[in-house]
Amino acid sequence: MQSLWMILACAMFAIMGACIKVAAGLGVSLPQIVLFRGVPSVLLLLVWSISTHRRVWPKNPRLHLWRNLSGITAMWMGFYALSHLPLPTAVSLNYTSPLFITGYMLMWGGARNDFVRAAAVVMGFFGVLGILRPSIGDEQFFAALMGLGAGALGAIAMMQVRQLGQAGEPEWRTVLVFSACVCLTGLVVLFAQGWQPLSLNAWLAAIGLGVSGLVGQLAMTRAFGAGKALLTAALQYTTIIFATLLGIVFWDEHPDALAWLGMALVIGAGLLSTWRTYTESRRHRRA
Repeated sequence: MQSLWMILACAMFAIMGACIKVAAGLGVSLPQIVLFRGVPSVLLLLVWSISTHRRVWPKNPRLHLWRNLSGITAMWMGFYALSHLPLPTAVSLNYTSPLFITGYMLMWGGARNDFVRAAAVVMGFFGVLGILRPSIGDEQFFAALMGLGAGALGAIAMMQVRQLGQAGEPEWRTVLVFSACVCLTGLVVLFAQGWQPLSLNAWLAAIGLGVSGLVGQLAMTRAFGAGKALLTAALQYTTIIFATLLGIVFWDEHPDALAWLGMALVIGAGLLSTWRTYTESRRHRRA
């Protein structure tokens, strides 16, 4: 049953990416997209925490600051990539975060002689090359760099979320603080740029990305909280499959053989690094 929660989360995140692409095409600005992504989460979690008399202010603001600097920057970069690249390409680049974490472990984390992690990085590298080479033109090169940057900064944010958990911060508060800071950055940029008038279809796309993102976040939290860690982490890569299907159906974005191979390598590398991390943590617990 918990696997179904993760599959639901992946489907929702793929739909969110599609809504971002539609919204951008209908004239919704990037800060508006960011704001619509954060508002539903803030409202739901704030109402829930107040009604259940839970502490809203974080225990360790400094850790949240560093997590939000990396995480929010990654979100802006990832949303830019989703707005300017084919959907499966942008989503695949956003899901390179585990590969960057593995690279960090090899270079600075004391895992220099780890053949499994090294193989995952090599697979992921060739996978990214396969995704980019047939899928983007020169005019999309900057957006591709933004997508890769989102993956790299997302890796840093993921490691900082782990530190927050070790410091005793509950997941809901971490999401609430992050979502509130997301909204704040969107409002600041909107204050400088001004609000872009939206059509009815643009409003529907913007609301759709906020709702699908919120449902995806809640489903993913439920899956990781009650499911088997290895299987749940592995299933997150089905987002790439859902995004590819949406790209084919709605934008006629048919990846060629090299792009399919690239996505398979990225997924395989992510699964390999996830398995390695899981088995290593189990071995440490038994020691």
